Amino acid sequence: MKLKRNRRKNFLIPLNSMSDVAFLLLIFIMLVALINYRREVKIDYPEANTALKTSAEKNLEIWIDRDGGVYLDGVPSALRNVEDTVADLYRRAPDTRLHIIADRNTPYEKINSVLEILQVLQYRVVSFVVKNDL
Repeated sequence: MKLKRNRRKNFLIPLNSMSDVAFLLLIFIMLVALINYRREVKIDYPEANTALKTSAEKNLEIWIDRDGGVYLDGVPSALRNVEDTVADLYRRAPDTRLHIIADRNTPYEKINSVLEILQVLQYRVVSFVVKNDL
């Protein structure tokens, strides 16, 4: 008895929808790239005649609003948390720059409380962020 052999069919992958998938993937990547992950606190920047630009890659931002509220990278925080965070940051990456961003109308006592913490920790890489009108 002779058995019939099934002839193998050539299978094709449908490529009709590949352009749609590629287009949707491109839209997704563009939307994700537009998301701003930096949290900011609304403040009125002080002004300066001269300013020095620093790199924004390795920094920790300490925001101080006009009421004296302290924010670490946009997240509300207490002064004791500032000390813990800065001490931990210094242990991990001592070359990290601290950016102090204070509102123009913030009382100096509020800014000085943060500076005293940095002085006790002997943190020396500190910048004050200002608005440059040039």
